[in-house]
Amino acid sequence: MTENTQPDPVTSAEAAPVDADATTAENAAEDTRPTRAQMLEEEGEIAADYLEELLDIADVDGDIDIDVADGRAEVAIVCEDEDSNLSTLVGRDGAVLTALQELTRLAVQTSTGQRSWLMLDIDGYRDRRKDDLRALADRAIEKVNESGEPYTCRPMNSFERKVVHDQAAKAGLRSESEGEGDRRHVVIHAQ
Repeated sequence: MTENTQPDPVTSAEAAPVDADATTAENAAEDTRPTRAQMLEEEGEIAADYLEELLDIADVDGDIDIDVADGRAEVAIVCEDEDSNLSTLVGRDGAVLTALQELTRLAVQTSTGQRSWLMLDIDGYRDRRKDDLRALADRAIEKVNESGEPYTCRPMNSFERKVVHDQAAKAGLRSESEGEGDRRHVVIHAQ
């Protein structure tokens, strides 16, 4: 006959005492975790520092505004001077702006270890572009409503496609992105 050498299970009354200091430290660590808004503000600050250095290197005048809206950090480079050279940072069809936005997102990601979805605007380009895209989408929506046929927009970047999708949804229509890479575009359908 073999003897059981396993220790008796510990009852709850005999359980090891809880280290109150360790529990308090854990709760304090949880309480000091930044909120989503604080993390977005930090993204904006990191992006602003990165862009300030870039403006200095490029010898371009501009002020940096930081905001948090629609669940993302928004950073804008603005200049009150009418003869500012900020347009060089926008480029043709916003190509330079898009590249700078990606570089800024990478700088934020390198600093925080988290993927950033911040939006960069330079000299109000994105706001003007949104207005143009909404007008384009409204014309396409009108054509879809008149003909009942789908309307295919020209290729657009993700920012532009989102504006068109939002406008189509606002009008009660269905839209989807089709295509790959630089040929990705929006198709608006009647309901």
